[in-house]
Amino acid sequence: MVAHLIRLKLALLANGLRRSTWQVIGLILASINAIAFVGVVIITLVVVKSISDEFWGIALIFGGAIVLASWWLLPLMAFGIDATLDPQRFATFAVRRFHLILGLGLSAMIGVPGIMTALIVIAPVVLWLPNVGAAVASLVCAPIILATAIAGSRASTTALSPLMGSRRFREVTGLIALLPVVLLGPVLIQIGRSAATGADAIPGIVETTSWTPMGAIWAVPVDVSEGQWGRAFAHMVIALATLACLLWAWHAALGRALVTPSSGGGSSRTFGLGIFARVPGRPVGAVAARCLTYWVRDTRYIGNLTILPVLPIILYVIFNGSELILMFGLAPIAAFLLGWSIAADIAMDNTAFWIHVAASVRGVTDRTGRALAAAIVGLPAITVLGTGTAWFTGRWDLLPAVAGLSLGIFLTSLGISSVVSASFISAVPRPGDGPFNKPQGSAMANLVVQGLGWMVLAVLIVPEAILTFLAVKSGDVGLGFLALAVALVLGSFCLWAGIYIGARIYDRTAPDLMARLRAIG
Repeated sequence: MVAHLIRLKLALLANGLRRSTWQVIGLILASINAIAFVGVVIITLVVVKSISDEFWGIALIFGGAIVLASWWLLPLMAFGIDATLDPQRFATFAVRRFHLILGLGLSAMIGVPGIMTALIVIAPVVLWLPNVGAAVASLVCAPIILATAIAGSRASTTALSPLMGSRRFREVTGLIALLPVVLLGPVLIQIGRSAATGADAIPGIVETTSWTPMGAIWAVPVDVSEGQWGRAFAHMVIALATLACLLWAWHAALGRALVTPSSGGGSSRTFGLGIFARVPGRPVGAVAARCLTYWVRDTRYIGNLTILPVLPIILYVIFNGSELILMFGLAPIAAFLLGWSIAADIAMDNTAFWIHVAASVRGVTDRTGRALAAAIVGLPAITVLGTGTAWFTGRWDLLPAVAGLSLGIFLTSLGISSVVSASFISAVPRPGDGPFNKPQGSAMANLVVQGLGWMVLAVLIVPEAILTFLAVKSGDVGLGFLALAVALVLGSFCLWAGIYIGARIYDRTAPDLMARLRAIG
């Protein structure tokens, strides 16, 4: 049965190549890239080992942990990766789970990623020489590493396969995957800063990594080379326990997959009015409820919120914990992002905008409802970030000035966005696409329109900005409260003016906006 599964995998790959010339070209290009990547990795390892044994151990443990993490996580992001042997396809066959696990595991090595990983895993065996003990330990660890990579990948994809067919799950997972990417820059900056000041940050990070499920197996040869047999044994125990847990999880998930029929994408869930039942039964409330539904269920809008939890970390690391940067960077930046988020609201609607046109929704109703929805989401977030930074830094005396600047930016941004979204249809991700699947075209026009909008925003918030600067410079809390009062007055006026101007444009051009949306939809 195991040999049959491997032959089946090879046959499926061969048939795919015969069916499409582009598959052949893609395989060739992928192979060339893989060879180049493996070559660069091996050359890097050789160079690092020639520098010092300490750097060699650091590179091996940290780089190896990244390899395992990639195997475990990337299949959840790159949907459809190696779905040629979907476990649910064997539900009608009397195949023992042990044979199925062994066959699927070995077949996972057939392909560019598997071969590339095997070469990277085997390379340290040779590079450890002439240290025979470390080379033997690396050779023993090589199959454990490959088995751990495959078991982790298969366990996660098999367990989540009922959800991976859901568009919502794919989009949310893609957003979650963005967070480590966003945090990678600050982490590297902090590591570089620590290394430049002579701090012992890198060895500490690697030491911690070596005791994780991803790094333990890579630390075994390092321990053997240093004669630390106790540490080597402890790391091996962690590695084998990790592999056992992953195999158990894969075995359990496979058991469910083999007896659970595919739902075919259907759903028996029923939905009530949702947000619509919680707003006043007025046209403005209906528009606001519709937009709030976007903020709850549409990942193109949720994407604007994913940056907020990591924004404090980014600012803290990049600016080395500056209190002023945290106070006057975090809440105002969030205010700008959330206020500007509705600048492409109608474009986000795409052809669903016909509902507003067919229902003869007035411009003032449309503009007010959209701004109200953004305010319901934005004001609590800005309040939490502003008060949170004041608590973290202990600078409660700066909170009124920060609140004034943030509120001014937010209200003014909403007003300008209300005009921009009624005047210009930008190229945005289409409904059903992820937040990063921006279509081609109109890039320069988008840049010009947004640049002009930002310039207008910068001019309109000058009064709040000046008062905020004076409040910080003088330490006068009264000036901070004055900045807050000015922001309430001028920001509210800018919001009212933006809604009024945007409503006039909307009433005059709604059919034309619908035509442009149909052209790009």
